[in-house]
Amino acid sequence: MAGYILRRLTNYLLLTFIATSSAYLLAGATLNPEANYLGRHPTPSIASIDLTLSRYNLNPHTPLLVRYGHWLDGLAHGSLGFTWDGQSINTLIAERSVVSLRLLLAGTIIGTVAGVALGAWNAVRQYRISDQISTVMSYLVNSMTVIVIAVLLEQLAIWLNQAVGQNVINFTGDSTPGVSQDTWHSFLDFLSHQTVPTVALVLMTTAYISRYQRSVMLDVLGSDFVRTARAKGLRRRTALTRHALRCALIPTATLSSYTIVTMFTGATLMELIFGWHGMGEWLVTSVGERDINAVAAITAFTAVLYLFAGLVSDLLVAVLDPRVRATS
Repeated sequence: MAGYILRRLTNYLLLTFIATSSAYLLAGATLNPEANYLGRHPTPSIASIDLTLSRYNLNPHTPLLVRYGHWLDGLAHGSLGFTWDGQSINTLIAERSVVSLRLLLAGTIIGTVAGVALGAWNAVRQYRISDQISTVMSYLVNSMTVIVIAVLLEQLAIWLNQAVGQNVINFTGDSTPGVSQDTWHSFLDFLSHQTVPTVALVLMTTAYISRYQRSVMLDVLGSDFVRTARAKGLRRRTALTRHALRCALIPTATLSSYTIVTMFTGATLMELIFGWHGMGEWLVTSVGERDINAVAAITAFTAVLYLFAGLVSDLLVAVLDPRVRATS
């Protein structure tokens, strides 16, 4: 199994380097941060703009491969460089990744677990009333965009606040300005801002994962090894949980691993709607500001997340599928 993981890790590292390098070269060839300075009033001199951009390794007049070499050198020393206005990208990634983590992790994990459980339950109870209701609700949620779901939940929160007579649920930003910094009040404020985004993520993730898990589970339930297990005298519940569900979790484990970790940069609309300044919002802002280093850094961060997701997926598959362990 160690050899299997080592081979996969080598492949992932190579793909991560290729993806990151391609992103930097593409951004460096198409984005020109010089326009950010030319749009200022008063406009700085060309000499001062060139000096500033050269300091941040962003000068379009410097050959792209030379800038790429400097960027790789900084990356080798643990530095992702600076934004066009001089902010440390390392610091920004640390701050914004924590914001994305707070916003997305709980809802995605809860939604994934709920989706797996709901999908497996509906597969076992195929065509019963609970399966039919779940199917309709899942298709309804999947057909909506995140904007529609967010607006509906915001309206529900407003109605609840009016009914209670105070703002018990907030849905803008990740904290309330001026709130007391003691542990209890900070925790309550966190829950107040976390509720609506978490519910939205749970709904969307559960609806998506449950349909996939139901389909996979139905395929497994019709397999010969499940019928053989029942014929050998295993109780139905044991055959379903120990054999059918375990096998059905293998493709879902791969899907869920990538879904959870890539939400950091994939939930752009979620962050923009609820006013959370995370990685997804930063990606949109960086492209708009033609910030080459920031775009490359976010791509590198995403590539590392994919590497981590791939490793987690491979480990889960190896744990769930003894054939992988036997052949590795």
